[in-house]
Amino acid sequence: MITISRELISEIYQPIAIDTHKGIQGHVLLIGGSYGKIGSVGLSSKAALKSGCGLVTAFIPKCGYEIVQITIPEVMVITDEANTAIEKIDFLIKPDAIGIGMGLGTEKATQFAFHQFLESNKLPLVIDADGLNILSMNKNWSAFVPKKSILTPHPKELERLIGPWQTLEEKLEKTIQLSLDIDAIIVVKGAPTLIVDGTTIFKNTTGNPALATAGSGDVLTGIITSLIAQKYSSLNAAILGVFLHGLTADIALPETGYQSFIASDIIRYLGKAFLSLDKERIIVIEE
Repeated sequence: MITISRELISEIYQPIAIDTHKGIQGHVLLIGGSYGKIGSVGLSSKAALKSGCGLVTAFIPKCGYEIVQITIPEVMVITDEANTAIEKIDFLIKPDAIGIGMGLGTEKATQFAFHQFLESNKLPLVIDADGLNILSMNKNWSAFVPKKSILTPHPKELERLIGPWQTLEEKLEKTIQLSLDIDAIIVVKGAPTLIVDGTTIFKNTTGNPALATAGSGDVLTGIITSLIAQKYSSLNAAILGVFLHGLTADIALPETGYQSFIASDIIRYLGKAFLSLDKERIIVIEE
């Protein structure tokens, strides 16, 4: 098991180029949301922007249009023709990275739309929440998941994908097998979060119980998808994304405590997390 240390992160992390512009910083597409769960896409979208990508488009059902446009004016919006849930995933843009599943729901029409999308899409995906639940309900659809996609299950979602386990060893064995079977990276959310890439396992070293809050996973999806759009490999995006996600909670803890930290605070402290990486990189270069 490889520890995700500051040294490893310093090797992965690439500061923003001084002459860059939004057109080359990567375009993220985030697909999700349903009636009562539009906030999940809002959190993912804002997290993606705050993680450095140049553009973000949210694909949501019609009921969420005004919510996203008003609450996050920097985000572009495409809507499904259906009002309360996604029933057809259709867009003309050419994103650099796609995250899917946040608040998506598991309605039959939504499952069908997800399947059709999997069959036509070629880009590696970040699949979260109901995207994972739909896969667990239709196990043979995993064959359509593009290679080097990233799955980000919490413990219950992981159990639905691989079945129950009795020990940590059995849990890891089953997760490794899933990773090998579909050639995907599995972010096993927990304390600590583990990243499984085939038979190689990385152990995160940041984070604390403050992250046990609604929407935390939606924010992580936005961060990782943003990093992929910025041309990080899927594995490096997962490693750096998980590290930054946890680091925000460590930085915020003296101000928020455990109980008062919410998912929006992860986004709020992302800037300080990135700054800490920039400072450490300067020190390494000087030495």
